[in-house]
Amino acid sequence: MQKSDGMNYAPKGKSAPVCGKGDFRVGVIGLDHGHIFGMCNGLVEAGAELAGVYDPDPAKVANFRKAFPDVLAVSAETAILEDPSIHLIAGAAVPSDRCDLGSRAMDHGKDYFSDKPPFTTLSQIASARKKVAETNRKYAVYYSERLHVEAAVFTETLIADGAIGRVVQVIGMGPHRISLPQRPEWFFRKEKSGGILVDLGCHQIEQFLFYSGAKDARVLASKVANYKFKQYPELEDFGDATLVADNGATNYLRVDWLTPDGLGVWGDGRTFVLGTDGYIEMRKYIDVARGKDGDQVFLVDHKGERQFSVTGRVGFPFFGALILDCLNRTTKAYSQEMFFKAAELAVIAEQNATRIE
Repeated sequence: MQKSDGMNYAPKGKSAPVCGKGDFRVGVIGLDHGHIFGMCNGLVEAGAELAGVYDPDPAKVANFRKAFPDVLAVSAETAILEDPSIHLIAGAAVPSDRCDLGSRAMDHGKDYFSDKPPFTTLSQIASARKKVAETNRKYAVYYSERLHVEAAVFTETLIADGAIGRVVQVIGMGPHRISLPQRPEWFFRKEKSGGILVDLGCHQIEQFLFYSGAKDARVLASKVANYKFKQYPELEDFGDATLVADNGATNYLRVDWLTPDGLGVWGDGRTFVLGTDGYIEMRKYIDVARGKDGDQVFLVDHKGERQFSVTGRVGFPFFGALILDCLNRTTKAYSQEMFFKAAELAVIAEQNATRIE
């Protein structure tokens, strides 16, 4: 697994099919971001069949088929959209193009699974909400920092079991290594990427809403800056924001592209969840200066201090739940409004951010 570069980080879990072979077919459109590999790993491990892949760049398709050699390369996206046997479209297009791809998928009767960020503007979010209501299709989002991290899945169980009481604050830190030589041109254009609080901040806001149980929140303050990479004037390498939820929980998030080369992974992602009766810390990708293994969860409550190493212990249940939701038309894998709300708040934070010069 690639752990030095976040753009190509693709977690792998254990095979845990929730359906029979051929019962759930996925078409892949848009290979602009390496997250598509993690998205497809999760779906295949849960029993999905990759039926076809399309991208206008043959090199991207060839690279994708190295990882998934059984998938059929097609010459046009219509070959996937118009295939009645395909249930879901998975895509990691350029961020500003993801909403339009989702609309095309839903117009063809498909559910849609987008890389994050799923939107770059508020108008796109309004359009997607309307399309979901019109078509009754699903618009899932790969918020991988919660859905594809076993420490995050384990923390969900701890909170649900009441381990720390009522959640009153979530602090999320999402540092990333920039890996400049691997970044495409669109990465440096804010209109295409959405800005750092859209691109990376949406992860942190989604976790805040989920762990706190909030339905909505307000952005109290946000900031962005380009401290280091002045040769790219539209790039932001730092961002932070403070939010308060409708249930009174608060959030602080910090994201950046400043991870030093000496770190053993692409980013020292951490989340702290404070409750009325304890707190949890997640060290997601590395236990820095102590060990190379991620998925470390620390729990402090009235009984004492505990550390849990959960790699390989809890898996990634989101993908199987998503497949079953698509097949059974249920809503157990995720909250559609929460996924949209996380993106909406990220866009608002970006649009209203104070720019530090």
